Amino acid sequence: MFTLESPFILLLSLPLWYCIYRCKLHYAPKNFVHLNLFAFKKQFVNWFNIIPYIIIFLMVFALSSPVQYDPYDPRNRNGINIVLSIDASGSMVSSGFDSTNHLKSRFEAVQDIASSFIKKRLQDNIGIVLFGDFAFIASPVTYENSVVAQMLQWLNSGMAGESTAIGEAIEQALRALDFATNSSKIIILLTDGKHNSGRISPKDAVTLAKKMDVKIYTIGIGKKGEYDSTLLKKIASDSGAEFFAASSAEDLKLVYEKIDLLHPSSLKSGEIPLKNNLSFPAVISALFLLLFWTMRRFKSEKL
Repeated sequence: MFTLESPFILLLSLPLWYCIYRCKLHYAPKNFVHLNLFAFKKQFVNWFNIIPYIIIFLMVFALSSPVQYDPYDPRNRNGINIVLSIDASGSMVSSGFDSTNHLKSRFEAVQDIASSFIKKRLQDNIGIVLFGDFAFIASPVTYENSVVAQMLQWLNSGMAGESTAIGEAIEQALRALDFATNSSKIIILLTDGKHNSGRISPKDAVTLAKKMDVKIYTIGIGKKGEYDSTLLKKIASDSGAEFFAASSAEDLKLVYEKIDLLHPSSLKSGEIPLKNNLSFPAVISALFLLLFWTMRRFKSEKL
């Protein structure tokens, strides 16, 4: 992507061009014996006189700080590190969560909605943790968001067992975030059940999260009473985040949109730290043209 950091400086070329046009040098007339040489000289001047205008433009163009950058370059990413910790227990196979497709399971609906969320977070590093009887890192935290979204579609409910290990879900998410370099880190934990498995309690896991300064947003999906809203609210509040409830796929979309607004991707701010400055090539081109123009003009004056 190409842009000018100071585009209004280009306006300086207008008065300079006007000055070149109006302030022309006058030479003493010369008599040529051969008319064919005069004709060649006139043809040469037509494009030769344009060179000073090009030189002025290139110099002013260099002053306007032209830069080229790639917003998708991982070195230009200044977003946050996010881990989606998703429940894949037996209850996630139940259908009816998506009103547009009653045959779609809760897990399949979550896959589609979470994938859309991942694809929108262009500046962020994202990972996935799946949990059931135990939790595991399905995708490490990475800037390859399209790959993460595709990886999510390959997962299935029941891959980690039938129970719900919320404590391990947080612990494994923290483990994934431990390798991330950016200081801003959050976990989005989604479940439709109650904690009933795992080797670490949610309380101990939240204590670890607080030490790492990681916020844990919690989402309970399904009907009220199916998930432990009290526990999810406690996890969110203790880590400095929020709890959300979603009884349908439409509600879940709104939840992810709210989280997206709470932590907007830094791409929207226009902050691009790594840039390829194009001022130097413009200056070099102007100097070469100036040298060429001076030499040709010197030769023409000798004729």
